[in-house]
Amino acid sequence: MKLQLHSVAGGGSVDVSEAAFGKEFNEPLVHQVVTAYLARRRSGTKAQKTRAQVRGGGAKPFRQKGTGRARAGTIRSPIWVGGGRTFAATPRKFAQKVNQKMYRGAMRALLSELVRQGRLNVVKEVSVDSPKTRKVVELLKSYELSNVLIVVEAFDEHLYLAARNLPNVDVLPVSALDPVSLLRRESVLMTVAAVRVLEEKLG
Repeated sequence: MKLQLHSVAGGGSVDVSEAAFGKEFNEPLVHQVVTAYLARRRSGTKAQKTRAQVRGGGAKPFRQKGTGRARAGTIRSPIWVGGGRTFAATPRKFAQKVNQKMYRGAMRALLSELVRQGRLNVVKEVSVDSPKTRKVVELLKSYELSNVLIVVEAFDEHLYLAARNLPNVDVLPVSALDPVSLLRRESVLMTVAAVRVLEEKLG
């Protein structure tokens, strides 16, 4: 299949693998993979103390009878201020299992859907000669893009530094591309070299 090659000077086309960019959109699979990816980013370190873990409370605070108050055996009861938690949260892992076949399938489905919606823009190369934000702004203006993910073949320090001050622009090497990144922005600007790497991985 062919994709339009965007260029300031003029158009063109580039041949891409239908196995990577021409699949049907599988919403349940994409949902499962994205949910698993976001779950793995959770630290899972939340912790609270039960009545057994809170310091103090060894002595009975007052006698059993005669005070008129409700009986109490410890000041660390969950119903007391400063007491333990009844159902205390403990650190846990939120990771969900996603095998390689599912991950690749979700990436194929997302890339294919971006192509169908006209949100995937392929260009020969994306580069700036100095780490200046103005350079990236001018570059994106020439392609009429604003809220965009830029995908390049390898990490480009000048491009990364020039774009990191823009709130609606992300720059990623193709090796770090993931489903959530593809969904975050309205459009994707991808180099031909990055497309070839994806074809090799997903084709």
